[in-house]
Amino acid sequence: MKIAISKGSGSEKYENYGKWIKKADETVECVDMSRLDKDEALKTLEECSGIVLTGGEDIDPSRYGAKVDFKEKHVETDSKRDELEFALVEKAEQLKMPILGICRGAQLLNVAFGGTLVVDIPSEYETEQEHRAIEKKDQKHEVEIVSGSILKKIARTDECEVNSAHHQAITRLPQNLSAAAKAPDGIIEAFEWQDPMGKPFLLAVQWHPERMENPESPLSLPIARHFLFEAESYQLLQKNNAREEW
Repeated sequence: MKIAISKGSGSEKYENYGKWIKKADETVECVDMSRLDKDEALKTLEECSGIVLTGGEDIDPSRYGAKVDFKEKHVETDSKRDELEFALVEKAEQLKMPILGICRGAQLLNVAFGGTLVVDIPSEYETEQEHRAIEKKDQKHEVEIVSGSILKKIARTDECEVNSAHHQAITRLPQNLSAAAKAPDGIIEAFEWQDPMGKPFLLAVQWHPERMENPESPLSLPIARHFLFEAESYQLLQKNNAREEW
């Protein structure tokens, strides 16, 4: 089974995503989409059974209607990466493929579906909670998991400690998405479909499950395992559809 990773190379932090997925199932083949041009990546996605949208640079604020001073708000973007990953989300949605978004990936999904972001938490959001990494070290805080959410079924707990390394956050979710976890200060830490019936799997988390100190945390490897379960189900469905067409 092939799993697409939007960016899975270039540094150890990006390579961690593939290692995390393979820790859940060593037989999985991870395909790094950032090594391909857009047309090749979109074609390759058709051969995959799920996609993981990884962390990294900020989403260009213009994509959600914000006009800001990049230097003042500490915004760093990558327009080429934005172009590729927004196209991958659109293609994955057309394919009805399982999607997992992590940190930047979560923010990208929110914007792709019509939501907005806090451009810079320290200057725009009143909180005593530190969400940014300090001296390149992840911070930690608790999250409260929403009762009845798919995330709650995956984690099997009401609250859990997560790592944190972001200066942007979800401001507004579109109507078809709902929060699955929140930080103590109210910042949305995870979201999923508001009504998942008849929809492909979608989960977005603001923390980094791929590099948590305890991989067996309810909010680390259990997420990878469930995502791969959904990807395998998708793969079987595609094979059955192909047989029926034949």
